[in-house]
Amino acid sequence: MRNSTHQPWTRASRLALASVAALSATPSLATELRDPHLNFIPRTDEERARIAAVTASPEKFSAPQRFEELSAGAATVRVRTDADAFSQPSANISFEQELDFKVGNGLFKKIWVSSPSSTLASDGLGPLYNARSCQRCHIKDGRGHTPNGPDDNAVSMFLRVSIPGNPEDAPAKIEDYIATLPDPIYGGQMQDFALAGRPAEYRLSITYEEDPIELSDGEIASLRRPTYHAADLGYGRLHPDAMLSPRIAPQMIGLGLLESIPVEDLLARADPDDEDGDGISGRPNIVWSLEFGEPMMGRFGHKAGMPTVMEQSSAAFSGDIGISSPLYPAPFGDCTELQTNCIDAPHGDSDVRGFEIDQIGMDLVAFYSRNLGVPARRETDDPQVLRGKEVFHTSGCASCHAPVYVTHRMPDRTEHSFQLIWPYTDLLLHDMGEGLADNRPEARATGREWRTPPLWGIGLTERVSGHTQFLHDGRARSLLEAVLWHGGEAQAARDTVVSMPKADRDALIQFLESL
Repeated sequence: MRNSTHQPWTRASRLALASVAALSATPSLATELRDPHLNFIPRTDEERARIAAVTASPEKFSAPQRFEELSAGAATVRVRTDADAFSQPSANISFEQELDFKVGNGLFKKIWVSSPSSTLASDGLGPLYNARSCQRCHIKDGRGHTPNGPDDNAVSMFLRVSIPGNPEDAPAKIEDYIATLPDPIYGGQMQDFALAGRPAEYRLSITYEEDPIELSDGEIASLRRPTYHAADLGYGRLHPDAMLSPRIAPQMIGLGLLESIPVEDLLARADPDDEDGDGISGRPNIVWSLEFGEPMMGRFGHKAGMPTVMEQSSAAFSGDIGISSPLYPAPFGDCTELQTNCIDAPHGDSDVRGFEIDQIGMDLVAFYSRNLGVPARRETDDPQVLRGKEVFHTSGCASCHAPVYVTHRMPDRTEHSFQLIWPYTDLLLHDMGEGLADNRPEARATGREWRTPPLWGIGLTERVSGHTQFLHDGRARSLLEAVLWHGGEAQAARDTVVSMPKADRDALIQFLESL
């Protein structure tokens, strides 16, 4: 989001010269950063110019843009009226690929059990964990939620934890990397469940204070300000310098398409030194890729801490469920050496079976995750929605929530290849102000920075997940509250929303609900 005194989407005009802009954005790394897909056809200058024209900001808002209703291009799926709206395969996968999608779905839903077990294909849970399946956090492939009252557990929500590291703990090839280490006892993530006979690491405790906000035309909104506490610690005290950060499971749709946006297009939108003076200084998170063994641009996670769907999925199996895989081979998951009853527990690795989920299984889970279809837009020609779209652009929201891209040409991934998509994100890090700060860095992301989340499908959250909780920790109970939490680089745009006529504010929300 940006100040309304600036013209929206100034970065879009630079896409025709994306490679030059990318070099200026991160001079030491731009020439080295690779895309997640190795097999793609490089663009010509002529093709870049055509893409820049197709993805340019609209000049008029009296009618929808061409193909705007197809959020994911040819991969777009029809809008279901039930809670399975996010659980459909991309519309353009082949008949043969549908089997891989269904088997991957089965692994995504699989309920893991403790070892040893007669169900050898499903044992290896924990010993410490947050959920027994991927689906338990990403319910219906949608957004997680905060605990519903003091007696509810925190399934689909947990606390990340780390302590400050030393410069030598940072990857040598990544500039501005903020070194951190896992907590010596609790590791990198707090698990609130454990196998029988072992204590869980903690219980997540949240308290809220209401903060009323006066808007124009007499409207009053209220923001709930959370305080988090790791209660009932099962293994002793946290490190005195421990940094805790809450996380809600995000929706799963469109991940393969986000992975297929050319890195040069994303870097072209970066302006870390705010050279154009618009107050927006998005920058890429650069992380070390276990999959490729080199620095890559982070795309996934609330702070863009993961570069690929495969790595994100493998890390979740390890940290959330305690399941080993080729990228995360520890059979005890996130347990530390000081948690000896966890390290010494039976596990599902074996000489015959190998990892608790092997590479074939991970490939199927990653295929499923990459190909959860994005539902079509609704009401794109509604006058109120069109007015809300205009407000979205003129208020500056599109500066970070960049609407549209064209993916790479990829002969081996035709379902993601050369698609015009509308995810509404730049996947870059932005300073969102003190109100949203978790004060915990992640790779190059500071304690005030967050990745711009994609907005596609956000209007279907209540249909899929049964709630309207937004932001990284679910504190916002509506889309309006989510907007009002914006600060830092988005402060001017947020203030514009506060002061605009209520009719325009309502139109903006209706536009967001159409995505």
